Formats: sequence, C-alpha cells, structure tokens
Amino acid sequence: MSKVNEFLNSKIIKKDVGEETVLTWKETISYAMGRGAQGMNTSMTSSKYINFFLTNVLFKKLNDPMGVASKIRFFCGIFDAINDPVMGVIVDKTRTKNGQMRPYIKWAPWFVSLVMVLFFIGSSNAPAWLNILYTTILFVGLDVTYTAFDIPMGALAFSITPSGIERTKLFGISSIVRSILGALPMAFVAGASFLPYFKNHTAQSYLTSAIVSAVCIVVLTRFTYANTRERAEHKEDPPSVKDCFKLLFKNRPLLMLFLGNIFFVLCKIPEQVSAYFVSDLMFTRKYNIFIDIVKFPGFLLAGLLVPKIVEKLGKKADSRKFYQVCCLAAIGINLLFAALTYSGLIHKESGTAVSLLTGIIIVIFTGLSAIPMEFKNLMQKEMEAETVDYIEWKTGNRVEGIMLSIMSFTGKIENTFSSSIGLWVLGLTGYQAHEEGSIVQNAATNKALFLMTTIVPAVGYLLMLIPMHFYNITGESHRKMMAEIMERRAAIAEDNKEHEKEAKAEV
Repeated sequence: MSKVNEFLNSKIIKKDVGEETVLTWKETISYAMGRGAQGMNTSMTSSKYINFFLTNVLFKKLNDPMGVASKIRFFCGIFDAINDPVMGVIVDKTRTKNGQMRPYIKWAPWFVSLVMVLFFIGSSNAPAWLNILYTTILFVGLDVTYTAFDIPMGALAFSITPSGIERTKLFGISSIVRSILGALPMAFVAGASFLPYFKNHTAQSYLTSAIVSAVCIVVLTRFTYANTRERAEHKEDPPSVKDCFKLLFKNRPLLMLFLGNIFFVLCKIPEQVSAYFVSDLMFTRKYNIFIDIVKFPGFLLAGLLVPKIVEKLGKKADSRKFYQVCCLAAIGINLLFAALTYSGLIHKESGTAVSLLTGIIIVIFTGLSAIPMEFKNLMQKEMEAETVDYIEWKTGNRVEGIMLSIMSFTGKIENTFSSSIGLWVLGLTGYQAHEEGSIVQNAATNKALFLMTTIVPAVGYLLMLIPMHFYNITGESHRKMMAEIMERRAAIAEDNKEHEKEAKAEV
C-alpha cells in the first residue's frame, strides 16, 4: 500500500524540463476520472447513436423523422452553443473557498445524470406532439446541465498547472481515460444487436446504457472534486461581463482556433452519419461494433505519444506545426479511403452487404482516420490553454472560463451543424427511416453517405490549414510569454507581502 501511495504522490514529470512542475499522479488520475465521466455522457447524448435513436426509434412513426430530428438538433444546439459563453462568464465571476471551478464539478454531474436518464425514457408510442415537445425540453436540459459541468472541467485544466508540458501530459492521460470510459456506453448499444433480448428492443438498450452511465458519472466526479487544486492566481474582484467579452477581441490565437473549429464541422459529419453508413450503405449493422472499436487506438496513441513527443522535443515543441501536420495526414488518409472503397460501396449489387474485403478496408481506414484527428484534438487542448496565457500576458487578467467557453461554443457548433447537415442531406436525398435491420436506400442517399464519410472531411481539414497559418503563438514565443507572466506574478506576490507587512506594522 505504501508503494501505491508513493506512486500517487509522485510527480508526473520527474525530470527538469525548464519550467515549474507540480502535478502528482493522484491529482492527474482524479482529473482524468472526471473526463471519463464526461466521455460517458457525451457518448450517450452527442454521438452518432443519438441521431439513430431519434430518427429510427423515437420518431420512426412520423412522416418526416429526419426533418424533425434535424430541426431539434439544430435549434437546441444553437441554444447550447450560446449557453457556453454565459457559463464561462459565471465561472470567471465565481469566488468561493472551494475555488472557481470545483463547486460546479461537485454538483452539476447529479443533474447531468438525471436528465440523461429521463431523455431515454421517451417512447415512440406517445402522441407525436408530446414526443417532440418532451424531446426538445430534455435536449435543452441536457445542454444546460452538461455546460455547467463541461466549462468548469475544461477551465480547471488551465488552472491546475502553469506548465505547458505538464498540461499536455495531463490532457494525454485524461484523453485515454475519457476514450476508454466513453467507449463503454457506445459499445453496449452497438453490441446489443448480438444479444437475444436487445436485438429487437433497441430503445431498451439505450435506456439501460444511460442508467449505468449515470451512476458512473456521479461516482467518478467525486474523485475530481476531492483531489484536484486550482493554482492560477485571479484578481480578488471578478471581471465584469463587459470586461470578459472585451477580452475576446484581443485574442488573435483564440480567433484562429475558433475559425479552425468552424471548418472542423465538415470533419465531424462522418461520425454523425456513421450509423446510417453502416446500416444502409454497408448494409449490415454488425459492423458498428468494429468501427467503434478501431477508433480507440487513435485515442490511445494520442494520449500516449503526443505528451512524449512534446516532452522529448522540449524547447523545440511547436503546437502550430504539430496541428498542421495532423491536418495534412488526415487529408491523405481520407482521400485514399475514398479511392479504395468507391467501387465496393457504390457499385455493389443493391440490397446486399459489402464484400468482406471492402468491409475490412472500411474498418481499417476508420481507425487510421481517427489517429490524426485525435492527435490534433489533444494538441489543441494545449493550444486553448495557450490562449488563456496569451490574454493574461496581454492584459494581466486571467479568465479561464470565458476563453474555454468560446472553444466549447465552437465544439457545440461542430456537433450541432455536423449533425444537422448530415440529417438534412439524408432527408433531402429521400432516406427511409427504419428501426431494425436494413432497408434498400436510393442511389442519391448511398452516394451522399459515401461522400460525407470520405471526401467531405478531407475538404474540412484542407480549410483548417488556412486560419492555422495565422496562429501567432509558436513554441519559442510561448516560452518567452510564460517567463514574463511568471515574473509578473512573482512581482505581484512580493508586493502583496510588503503590503501585508505594512498592515501588520500599523496594527
């Protein structure tokens, strides 16, 4: 037991990397558990399966399930995105004895879990108007409760350590834990088609997975709340709402990340239409489980290798170049994916499953395409933290909440628009909804599924290279910036000590 405690209390970065390091394994793992809880929630409420649940389970009796689901996802998603900056300002204005972020991490997961379970209680046998109203209200509930959990969790990572190298390792470890735990609800829903009862009770598989996930979310976040610390220094007087939003216009690197995320919408479309791609273009739902599994190595490799690469490069590490290389690799993989599967998907006999060779190629390239995406996503976490450092360097104000909320805002926009676009395109091409098995779709729908899975994401990555060219925090400039910030903090701390001594002397 003593060896376990010794390990947990040891630092995650043991060698000298030229900057202060503070994180222990206990704090890092505890933070990662909270990220895992987030993964379980988002896999139930933001992944491809919720679209399939809406169109092919909940709204299957409506005349236009695609149109109804698309509109609900779109308008609720817009509300959710707008909700993020509001929560960011609230976090930045929070001052409690437990910190700015940790109080929300303590309570928000309870509400997240409750609303998630209520969402999947919906039934296709209810009147259409009631089903639509119920679903819309619960979607708003999901948005509000998750935002109250997500923004503080993300902001905590920016406050937990001043070291960029240490933060990258924290993001890597938490990404692995999030991917593992987040995969469990999806794996159950995907694998339910192999189980005798759930094979013909799709709705019940979703509800069962949601209940188990809800319990895990509450338990895991207790560790995050209990074992993490907020270390960044904040002014005693919280910034006004006006001040928070004025800071956005002074943050050029944040704007470039924002624009990159807007183009990333195109890269997220394949995930949103994946269930339809497997069921209706590959014509066999059993590939779902394999396609979900092969994405995991991308999370794992990113979590393991990105921190090691950054730590090894040390002063030569440059997040912008890393991001650009990931985009170029993703473009090449997606174009090759399209070239190798076009004939096997588009020219196969109608109403038949893909050949084994084509199926294997699809599974392999699904896994390969996840690698540069997850490498990019993980490095972007550190880049987001850099934008918080940048605004502190420029203005002297540190506002993790509002800066993180802007990136979360674009993340919500990604999910909202990618989901809405995917559903809208399928509806436009005449997609026929169904709950079990597969239905022969028309040629336009099949071609749309193919293009949205292969060519469209390649275009998205190409467009992302444009704003990244203007991202103005490189490795060396960020190190100089952090050195100035630390000097400024030290000077302020020294002034505060002098004031305290003077106050005591007067007494």
